[in-house]
Amino acid sequence: MTYDKVIEVCERHLIPQASELYGLSGYTFSLIERDCLPVNIVYSCEKEDATSKIFRVGFRGDKNNYDYLSETEFIRYLHENGGAVANVIDSKNGNLFEEIIYDSNVYFICVFEKAKGQSLVENDYQYRKGAPITEYYYACGKVLGKLHQLSKSYTPIYRRENYLEAFPAEDFDALIPDSLSLCKQKIFALLKTLGETDQGHDVYGMIHGDFNSENYNIDSETGQITVFDFDNCCFGWYMLDLANLWIHGMDWVDEEPNADVRKQHMDSFFKAVIAGYRTETALDDATLLTLPLFLQATLALEILAAFEDMRDSGEEPECDEELSYLTKCLENDIPYWGFFDEIYSREAPFK
Repeated sequence: MTYDKVIEVCERHLIPQASELYGLSGYTFSLIERDCLPVNIVYSCEKEDATSKIFRVGFRGDKNNYDYLSETEFIRYLHENGGAVANVIDSKNGNLFEEIIYDSNVYFICVFEKAKGQSLVENDYQYRKGAPITEYYYACGKVLGKLHQLSKSYTPIYRRENYLEAFPAEDFDALIPDSLSLCKQKIFALLKTLGETDQGHDVYGMIHGDFNSENYNIDSETGQITVFDFDNCCFGWYMLDLANLWIHGMDWVDEEPNADVRKQHMDSFFKAVIAGYRTETALDDATLLTLPLFLQATLALEILAAFEDMRDSGEEPECDEELSYLTKCLENDIPYWGFFDEIYSREAPFK
């Protein structure tokens, strides 16, 4: 189904039904637009003198009720054990999500508490009032460290897939054009390395899967960070979440022309992140040294996601400037997303 068609179904049929299931009568539903191809339809729900909520509709054919059970079960576990996450709200039926069938299509409805505060972008990249930005970096690491510490004790009823299952060889072999044969070879080699990487209790468990500033809000009065959007949660290495956080740290200095200055910033940024992280859970220096490997893994996933979006949109696979940059970094084994390499240009970041 097209995005516009799903919106029409939501507003004509799903929202009225879900309002009854979740007691949302009288709430105003405002669509939250996404810059990228959406995998869910998301609305903000507001009502005077009532707690704000988030209403999410899953419509992807590649997800089933087990996927939503495993996601919402993890969110509830984190919330009940002190994790700074936006909790999932039970329906009147006592369910973590509801399944609605309309016109032979299945829609999965979830309602969440709305995270207090604003995103970093909405607040003009300001953290807590009067606080240095290094306190924000530290707080990010601390919140993530707490989630990972809780994950180490998590025993799911409904087990989520593992990270490597997002890389089925037959899928990416078909997704990536044969003209990028070296890129395919590099991804195969990367998967082999990851398959041989330690999956012990201290380094591997349920992760957020997309931990970055777009997926948490910040209370500017207290500095409290509240995490949401666990759609990509899976069993994987904790370093993957840290790698995602590192990538989004580049935003602070991506227009700096001097590579040495960029590196100094990233070293300082990540040092503060790790200091906060280690207040909540253990992370040894040897594991920390694997960061470049997991940055390459996020690079590969970014490439695959781009080609997947083209397929889902019915477009012919081709490389734009950004995708060409990413494949070049992967093919030439350029670490850190090329951020410190001569391939990088401040005039056209990541292109």
